[in-house]
Amino acid sequence: MRIILSGGGTGGHIYPALTIADTIRELEPAAEILFVGTQHGLEKDLVPRAGYSINFINVQGFKRSLSLDTVRSFYKLFTGLNGARKLLDDYKPNLVIGTGGYVCGPVCFLAALKGIPVCVQEQNALPGVTNKILSHFVKRIFLGYSEADKYFQGKARKVFTGNPVRAEILQHTRGEGLKAFGLDPDKMTVLIAGGSLGAASMNKAALPVERSLSGRGDVQILHATGKNNYGAYMAAAEKTGGFGDNIHVTPYLYDMPLALAAADLAVFRAGAIGLAELTARGIPSILIPYPYATAN
Repeated sequence: MRIILSGGGTGGHIYPALTIADTIRELEPAAEILFVGTQHGLEKDLVPRAGYSINFINVQGFKRSLSLDTVRSFYKLFTGLNGARKLLDDYKPNLVIGTGGYVCGPVCFLAALKGIPVCVQEQNALPGVTNKILSHFVKRIFLGYSEADKYFQGKARKVFTGNPVRAEILQHTRGEGLKAFGLDPDKMTVLIAGGSLGAASMNKAALPVERSLSGRGDVQILHATGKNNYGAYMAAAEKTGGFGDNIHVTPYLYDMPLALAAADLAVFRAGAIGLAELTARGIPSILIPYPYATAN
């Protein structure tokens, strides 16, 4: 069996796809799995790290206002459709699974037109535009939240499953997590993460907090700023004297399962997959919604 998984841009679309792939591999070891993404999303890094092959198509999302970028997006949509068509013709998948993000649109749409079984996993209570469009063409939509059901008006059968959570999220002890990051077992550990891309507003709020807690003997912080924000964050920290050795700042947490295992308290962006993982571990959390979410 050959299976294509497509979804990307952020960890919220990529990690569910990886979890689905791992489960398929466990149930059907002989299955061939191929990811499809773009060169610009986190999938370019995360998918090969997880041991899967990935192909890329050239497509980008649409902005909600008319601009030159909109024209570029239309052009890339057609190039993306062409790339997806060639990929489907060459790979000949038996099943295509989309997990959201604009990259899965051309792949899932063309696969459905070709008669290939297609299903979609929707993480959010308010579905994204791509998945709402695809609901008119795919066979099934698996819902992370039952509240999403009413937004899908297409013919697809809707199945409430909850969101997929990586098996590793529950595999590690607190001691293993602390050891992995060189943290002190006698201190309370606060984990700060603004989602897979980071959050500038959360970083801005965290800076004075980390300065005030720097050098404390009873608490330590593990903070993922996001790759694009890390340089500016550390430069701002240096201007105010830097941090003590109880403040640990990193661009990205590739070992989030270990970070969650180490955490006594989490300060998190309230994304769907982050919520699922925090809930699975039962971590006390301060949740910060994304203020610019669609239809917020």
